[in-house]
Amino acid sequence: MLDLHSTEEVLTIEHLAISFTHPRPAVEDVSVSLRRGEILALVGESGSGKSMTARAVLGLLPPGARATGSIRYDGEEILGLPEADLNRIRGARIAMVFQEPQTALNPVRTIGWQLREALRAHGTTSRKAATERAVELLRAVEIPEPERRLASYPHQLSGGQKQRVVLALALANQPDVLLADEPTTALDVTVQAEILRLLDRIRERTGTAIVLITHNMGVVAEIADRVVVLQAGNVVEEGETRALFAQPREPYTRTLLASVLRLPELDSVVEPTAAPAAAPAAQELPAVEFRGVHVRYGSSRRGRAFPAITDVSLAVASCEVVGLVGESGSGKTTLGRLAAGLVPLAEGQVLLRGEDVLAAPRAERRHLRRGLAFVHQDPEASLDPRYAVGASIREPLDIHRVGTPAERDARVAELLEAVQLPASYAERRPRELSGGQRQRIALARALALEPALLVADEPTSALDVSVQARVLELFRDLQERLGFACLFISHDLAVVHQVADRVAVLRAGQLVESGPVGRVFAQPEADYTRRLLDAVPVPDPARRGGRRVRELAS
Repeated sequence: MLDLHSTEEVLTIEHLAISFTHPRPAVEDVSVSLRRGEILALVGESGSGKSMTARAVLGLLPPGARATGSIRYDGEEILGLPEADLNRIRGARIAMVFQEPQTALNPVRTIGWQLREALRAHGTTSRKAATERAVELLRAVEIPEPERRLASYPHQLSGGQKQRVVLALALANQPDVLLADEPTTALDVTVQAEILRLLDRIRERTGTAIVLITHNMGVVAEIADRVVVLQAGNVVEEGETRALFAQPREPYTRTLLASVLRLPELDSVVEPTAAPAAAPAAQELPAVEFRGVHVRYGSSRRGRAFPAITDVSLAVASCEVVGLVGESGSGKTTLGRLAAGLVPLAEGQVLLRGEDVLAAPRAERRHLRRGLAFVHQDPEASLDPRYAVGASIREPLDIHRVGTPAERDARVAELLEAVQLPASYAERRPRELSGGQRQRIALARALALEPALLVADEPTSALDVSVQARVLELFRDLQERLGFACLFISHDLAVVHQVADRVAVLRAGQLVESGPVGRVFAQPEADYTRRLLDAVPVPDPARRGGRRVRELAS
C-alpha cells in the first residue's frame, strides 16, 4: 500500500523569480514544496504566475525569460541545467499535461506512434515492447478497446479521450511528478469528473505527486490535499485544503472563494415565483424558434450520415436568456449555428422573429442575420491580432454601412464604455489585453449592431473565477439594459444557473428537458439532467464527493 501522506519532498521551489523585458516580473517570489503522493493545487488569476512556475520546473520558459532562485528535484538542483541534462528528467521523472490536448497531440500521427515515440525517447528500443506498453498505458487511463485505438488519429477521439491520451503520454515513463496545467477546463462536467477520478486513482496506484494548476475551485475542493494561492507572482497563502476553504486568512483568497458560483441542492424546495403579467393583446414573436429541426452530418447516399440534432423544438422569447447544456456532441453549438443558417437543415424550420431564415430570399436572409450576433469561447481567436480592438468593434458597422465614419467612431467609444473599458483601449491590440478584457471586447463587437439575438458559445469557460464573475455581471447588466435575447451555450452549469431564465438540456442531439432554470436544476425530471448535476464538483472540501457521480449510461 502506497503511503499517500508522506512528508518526503520530491520537488522544492525556493524564491523563484521569472523576469522578462517588461517592468513587472511574471514571477516575483514563489516558494513551494511538493511531497510524494500528494496533489497540490496552484490557484490564482491569470497572470499570477501559476503556469510560469510549472514551466520553469522543466526549463520550458518562453524566449527572453530569465529564472532565478532554486528548483530541486529529489534533492538535485535542476534550475539552469543544460538541455541534455534536462532531457534526462523531462517526461521520465517529471512530466507535464497541458491545457489543450488537441495542440499537445500531433494531428498527422496515430496515437500508437506518439506513445511509442515517448517510450523510445527514454530507452524502450523494441517496437514490440513499446506497443505492449502503449496498450497498457491506454488501458490504465481507461480508454476502451486500447489495441484498436493505437491506430486512431487525434481527430477521431472525443475531447475526454484526447485528454486521457495526453495523460497516458505523460505517464509513459512512470514519472515521480506530474504537472497538470488546467487539465479539465475545456471538458464537460461528466468528463471532468472522470478525469479527476482518474488522476486520483493514478496517484493511489503509482504514488505520483501531482501539481494541479486550475482556476476551478470546485476541482480544487474535490481532489487537492493542499492549496497554494498565487497573486501577481507571489505566494499569498497556502494550507491544507479543508482549512483554507473554511478559514482563508488573506483578503485575496476570500475574494477568490466568494467568486465561486454554486448550484442549488438537488431536490431542494423551489421558491414560488410571482404570477406572470397578463400577456399583451398582440403576442411578441420569439427572437428565435426551432420547429422540429433535424440536422445530419455526413453523406446519406454513402450511408455515413449521423444525426446531430433530432426533432428539437425550442423557442427563445424576446429579452430572454435560455441556457443550452449537455455533454460534447449533444448538439449545443450546432443548434446555435443553426440559428444563423450556418448549418444545413435536413428537416424542420428555424424562425428569426417569425421569418424562416433558410426559406427567405438572400437579401432578406442578410437582413435577418444582421439581428443576430455571436460571442465565441476564445476571444483571442475571434479577434484579428493585426487590428486594433477599435477596428474590430467597428467592423460590423463598416460591413453594414451604418452611419457616417464619425458616427461609427462614436459608436465604438459608446460600446467600450458599455463594457466598462476606457475609450483609449480602442488603439490597443488584442495581445495587449487580459483574457477578461478580450472577452469584453468580443461582447462589445457582438453588440455593435444592436442584435435581437445573441448566441454566446462558452463565453466564460477559459476565464478565472473572479474575472468570470465580473464578465457575467456585465453580461447580465447589458442584457437587462439593452433587452436582447440570448442562447447561452455552456458546460458550466453554475454559470447557466447564474445568467439564464430557462434552461434546455440536450443529449445526443435530442431535447431531454427544459424549463425555468431554478426548477430544472433543483428538481430535475430527467435522470440525465440529474446525472449532469451530480457530476459538478462541489466547491466545499468538507463535502468531497457530496454530489454522487454516476456513469452516464443509457
